[in-house]
Amino acid sequence: MSKLQQRLLRELQQNRMIKIVKTDEWCIPIRTVEVTYEPVRRSTMDVLMTMLLTSIREANFSSAQELSELLLVDPLFIADLVSLMSRVNLIDKQEGFYQLTSKGQQQLERGIFEEELELETATLYYSPCHLAFLAVDVDRMEEYEELPELYRYVDKEAEQQEHFEEATLIVALQQEDGEEASISQKLISKIVQADAKQINDIPCLEFVLYDKEQDILFARVWNTLLHQWDQDLEQQLTEKEQLRWREQYL
Repeated sequence: MSKLQQRLLRELQQNRMIKIVKTDEWCIPIRTVEVTYEPVRRSTMDVLMTMLLTSIREANFSSAQELSELLLVDPLFIADLVSLMSRVNLIDKQEGFYQLTSKGQQQLERGIFEEELELETATLYYSPCHLAFLAVDVDRMEEYEELPELYRYVDKEAEQQEHFEEATLIVALQQEDGEEASISQKLISKIVQADAKQINDIPCLEFVLYDKEQDILFARVWNTLLHQWDQDLEQQLTEKEQLRWREQYL
């Protein structure tokens, strides 16, 4: 930790108009939340699937072979696609003929194909100091033998929170997944289970700076979980303590 603090001090002192008037260390609590969810793969419906669904809607077909003969496409290929559409409940058989389900009708009208995928599990990290889930690079997480005191402005009610709204979890999972919108996109359709696990304390390094040129005091906070300056915590400290800093350090 001392090496990191020295590196940050050197970085902050590069500006000669900046004076460091205070340094401190403290921890923020981070709650681990294990989430199991149902993902779906959403993609633009291809031409062949559109033609198949349209044909089934407009006429009676009892087999993939009949559809193959109509569309002049290899029977095995049509059979595979019909099997897929049946499996995801876009079509079913009624009185011996394929029919569109309500789901199939909706997806055909929208031109969007949604395929349900197997259940997945992810780990999210909730910070009561940010009142939000943080985007954490698990491969860069570090363990510390000695930890400083807890942050002086921890929201105690948020620290005890164990239940989270489904919409909040879905947004956090989508951000974690980081998949950009494209022809094919994986989305979370439903949260199956969310288990709040242990709370771990994460060190942060605080620096209070005085800008001589602008005559202002402000905070910089390095979040060791995010490996970057934390603007949210900096704003919290500056808003709560700026007047006190002026009285104490100037």
